[in-house]
Amino acid sequence: MNALRNKVQLIGNVGNDPEIKILEGGKKLAKLTIATNEIYYNEKNEKVTDTQWHNVTAWGKTAEIIESFVTKGKEIAVEGKLTHRSYDDKEGVKRYYTEVVVNELLLLGNK
Repeated sequence: MNALRNKVQLIGNVGNDPEIKILEGGKKLAKLTIATNEIYYNEKNEKVTDTQWHNVTAWGKTAEIIESFVTKGKEIAVEGKLTHRSYDDKEGVKRYYTEVVVNELLLLGNK
């Protein structure tokens, strides 16, 4: 059961072209957003689409694959762990940031 403690799986569409950074030592970092959609019908039997946006980060070889093959609109599946952090912005306001740190990536669709 330990392998299930902090595991996230998402299938969605990439919201922007990935941001690629090369850090000291040549290690690559990819940052992107993924939109997931939930479709349901409300009490008036109207179709409603609820879109959730997720911040995604990938390192190393996974970041290289993202750099080569992932663009805005592409459907992908990711698996990783959920992380949270906070920081103080320029005005001193505490901000919170949640992201999925990817350890597995699957390219889907034809885009």
